[in-house]
Formats: sequence, C-alpha cells, structure tokens
Amino acid sequence: MNILIIEDEHPNAERLKRLVLAIKPQAVILDVLDTVSSSVEWLKSNPVPDLILMDIRLADGISFEIFNHVEVKSPIVFTTAYDEYAVRAFKFNSVDYLLKPIEEEELRTALEKTGRRTEDVSAIITDRLQGVIDALENKKIRTRFLIPHKDSYKILAANDVSFFHSEHKITYAHLPSGWNEVVPQNMGELEEQLDPTLFFRLNRQYIVNINAINKVYNHFNSKLKVSFHHYPLLEAFVSRERVPLFKAWLDQ
Repeated sequence: MNILIIEDEHPNAERLKRLVLAIKPQAVILDVLDTVSSSVEWLKSNPVPDLILMDIRLADGISFEIFNHVEVKSPIVFTTAYDEYAVRAFKFNSVDYLLKPIEEEELRTALEKTGRRTEDVSAIITDRLQGVIDALENKKIRTRFLIPHKDSYKILAANDVSFFHSEHKITYAHLPSGWNEVVPQNMGELEEQLDPTLFFRLNRQYIVNINAINKVYNHFNSKLKVSFHHYPLLEAFVSRERVPLFKAWLDQ
C-alpha cells in the first residue's frame, strides 16, 4: 500500500508513520506534506496513492481547498481534532476519520477497510466532503467566556478581546485596557471556536482580533510583522506559511 501523509504537525506525522509501518511493514510512505499548496503540486505530478491520511487544518489553510485545485482519486482517511458536530458529519457521510490522538487499533481498522476498496472513490469523496464542509461552516461560534472572579464569575465578550496569547501552556485574553484574563481553552480550541471573520491565528502563540491590528509590515524571510492598537510595544509575527492566508483574511 502506497500512502501519502498530509499533516502539518511534525510529531503527529512521525507518529502516523510509525503506526502505519507497525501495522503494515510493507507499506510505502510516499511523502509527508504540510500545506495545501505542496499537496496540490504533489497530487498533480505523482501517481495516485492507494491511500491519503489527511489532516483538516494545514499550515496554509484547510485541506478541503485541495479539492478545488486537483481531482483526488485516492481513498482518504481524515485525521482530525474537530468537535463532535464535525465528527458526526463524517459518520453520517461514511467518510473514514481518526480522532486525534490516533490509536493504533483505529488506524489498523481504517487501513484494512481501505485495502478492500479498489474502486475509484473521487465522486464519493466529493459528495461526502460537502456534508463535512456544511457542518464546519455552520458550527457554533463562541461569543463569550465565563471567567471565575474571587467568589463569583464575570462574563467576557469574545469581541472585546484584542488578542489571545499562550505562554507556558496558559492562555491569556488581552483587553484594550491592557488588562488580561486567563481562559481555560488552549489555542487550538480557540481557533476552532472563535469567529473566523474576526479572529486569525498568526502563529502558535497569538490569535488576533481584526480590530486590534494597527499596522502590518513586511519582515525578513517573507514573514509579516503585526503591531497592535493599545499595545504599542508589542509585535507579533506571521509565519511564512500563513502569510497568503493572512493576507486573504485581511482583504475579504
């Protein structure tokens, strides 16, 4: 079985490789790709893999964008950390998926199922993807946070947050006043829950509100530098891989 892995987090990709080869020692890992653009180019210029293990969120966008540029004829097993609403959509549409962290027995079952399928599944994938996309587009957007305060609670509106910052596994919501609040969600959860038209994840440590951005500058190595209203001494950087997505987000 010739397998292509599309996964932007190196530890997850390495774990997938180890699990696949433990289950099927004769399997060939054709390549490991981490972006939409590299996946499109690879699929255009290489023979059809027997299977693609595909993460949903990649370094430069969501993997569904791949299907806008190239016909995918391979069976696909999605690897995802998405919420139960998206997972139910996968089940309803009979698309194989593995919920992170991936367990060996689940991967074994997926590989065995794929090994029995020899038909061209591109049309099936196209139909089923629409159900997944609909689920993700209609997901519930987080609008507020319940914050413990002394012996009571206070409500923090998501729109009032200038940016979220993660440090030492603690997530802070920074306000225009300069004050910050600790929120229980990690950055991955916030990225999935916040309004994507209002918030953007610049890098692993920062998620920014569009209204908090003061200026955007070109920086070294094709990166961008972002300055903030109300935080004149702070600068955050957009990784090179996310620059095209960030520009598209700003320009909508």
